[in-house]
Order: sequence, then C-alpha cells, then structure tokens
Amino acid sequence: MQDRPSVLLISILCVGIAILYLPILVLIGYSFNASALVSVWGGFSTSWYRQLLHNDQLLDATWLSLEIGIVVSTGAVILGTLAAISLVRFTRFRGRLLLTGMVNAPLVMPEIITGITQLLLFISMLHVIGWPHRGFTTIAIAHIAFCTAYVTITVQSRLSSADRSLEEAAMDLGSGPVRAFVDTTLPIIMPALASSWLLSFTLSLDDLVISSFVSGPGASTLPMVIFSKVKLGVSPDINALASLIICLVGVCVLVAGYLMRRTERQRLLDAQMAER
Repeated sequence: MQDRPSVLLISILCVGIAILYLPILVLIGYSFNASALVSVWGGFSTSWYRQLLHNDQLLDATWLSLEIGIVVSTGAVILGTLAAISLVRFTRFRGRLLLTGMVNAPLVMPEIITGITQLLLFISMLHVIGWPHRGFTTIAIAHIAFCTAYVTITVQSRLSSADRSLEEAAMDLGSGPVRAFVDTTLPIIMPALASSWLLSFTLSLDDLVISSFVSGPGASTLPMVIFSKVKLGVSPDINALASLIICLVGVCVLVAGYLMRRTERQRLLDAQMAER
C-alpha cells in the first residue's frame, strides 16, 4: 500500500501556495479595478491597461530593463560558463582559490555594499580613462558582475556530474577538444545554461539597490520607477504593468520548461540507443 500524504502536509502545502500566489492573483484582480483607490472596488475595467500604453515613463523604463536583462543574462552565462569550466576541468592552477572566492563573494555580500563599491569603481574609471558614463553601460556591467556568480554555481554543479568519457570518446574519433565539448557536453549542460539565463534575467529585472547606485540621468530602470511611484501610493497602471510582466514571465517559464524536458528526453533516448 502506497503512503499517502497526511492532511497536515496537504494543509501546509496549500498554505504555502496561497502565501506565494494569492498576492499575485490579488494584484492581477486589482489591475482591472475601475477605481483609482486600492481599497475601493469600482467595478471591472481595462482602462488602466489602455492608460499604460500612454505612460511613456513606465514604458521607457520597462524597455530599458528588458534590454539590460537580455544583455546581462547573455554576458553572465558566457562568463559564468567559462568560470565553471575552469573550476571543474582545471583543478590546479594559480589563482584557483582566488577565483573560487570571487565567485562566492557576491552570493553573500549585501547588495548595498556591492552598489557602493561599483559606484566608486565607475567614478574612478571615469576620472582616469573617461569611461564609462553612468547609465545603461554601468548598470549592465554591475548586473553582470553579480549574476555571473549565480551562473557559475549553477553550471558548475551540472558540469561536475557530466560524464567526461563522452568527450574522450569523441576525441578518440577525431574531434578536437572544443568540438567534442560542443557536441557531447554542451547538450548535457544546456538545461543548466537555460535556467541560469532565466535566473540572471530575473535578478537583473528585479534589482533595485545596485541599479540605484550605478544608474545615471535618464537611465531609470523599471524597479526604480515603481519604487518612486509607490512612495506616493500604489498606482493602478503599475498593477496593469505588473500583471503583464507576470504573464510574460509565466509564458517564458513554461516554454523553457518544455524545451528543457524535450532536451532531457532526447538525451535519455540517445543514451539508450548508444547502450544497445
């Protein structure tokens, strides 16, 4: 007889799900509120979505955050993957301990400390070499710096469990080291790369503290604009924008999950065929 979950465990699960997702459902519901007051329900309306289309400040901040997120995610995945390969494949080299410490430091360092240090660095560089000016570039560099650590840890754990004998077999058949890695190991760690890209994109899109320190005039990200508006009270058009972002993120997560499951099934199928 199979063990069945107890009523207590099911209750805890339901409470946890409610705590996580009930606020999201409330936010989506109030994005259709005809009233401008959060505490008053004025009926169903899509006027705030129409008004959002004419809010240039929110739209510009949204596009800026999306552009930064894409650049940051791509750059962090490239640098983090290279760092993970160095830590896994090369166990002995000068500076390995230093690299390990640099990778783990952003994970435990408060964001306010990271923001201050990045700001001082950019100011010093601007005085010495005249670059970079605070704005898109400085935000992207700062976000890449702390997102790379998350990518490295994620890819490193997946790469450590990958079977290197597949690469060795590919090289025995005439492939070079790079070609053998691309053909054999890269498909295996692709789910980790995809999840790292999504994680980096989420961290970049969500960041407020670091962006507030390293941004410049005319380069306000979406969290910065929302935080400044929330000080004066929750605006319904922000609820509409947040609902659209939630739907977009949900679709991306579903698509990424489907692609990762398909890749994993294909890998298992190839492994079974190879064993025959």
